Amino acid sequence: MAELDWFKSSYSTNEDAACVEVAETSGVVHVCDSKDKSGPQLAFEPTAWRAFVAFAATAEV
Repeated sequence: MAELDWFKSSYSTNEDAACVEVAETSGVVHVCDSKDKSGPQLAFEPTAWRAFVAFAATAEV
């Protein structure tokens, strides 16, 4: 597999422990913890990822 092109969430900061990075490939959205890149990663189908992002955008914190 080719190297993934990761980008950090616009909501992540260097001071916060909750940093997320995402990489998109054909048919898969990969998600990892930016402070532990060698750790576990999640993989979503694009429709599932869009549904999650839409839900998260409307969730109250």
